[in-house]
Amino acid sequence: MTRVSVAEARRDLADIINRASYAHQRTVITRHDADVAAVISIDELRLLDALMEKWEDERDVADANDATFEAGEERIAWETIKRDLDL
Repeated sequence: MTRVSVAEARRDLADIINRASYAHQRTVITRHDADVAAVISIDELRLLDALMEKWEDERDVADANDATFEAGEERIAWETIKRDLDL
C-alpha cells in the first residue's frame, strides 16, 4: 500500500487512479501525516460494500435475536410460519 500526501495525490491523481484500476494498488492519502482517504479499485469498493451490507444484516439479526430473548418471547421457525400461512 502506498501513502502520499494530498499535494502528491493532486499532482499524480491520474497515475494513482490507473494503479488502483489496473493494478489494484491501494493508495492512502495523508494530510499532516494522518491518513484521511484512500483510492481503491471499484471492484474492491463493491466487495467492501457487499461485506458491509452482509455484516449489517447479520448484526440486525443478532440484535433481533437479543431483543426476542430479552422479551422472553418464544421463537417460531420460519418454516413453521410459512406452513401455517400456506406460503
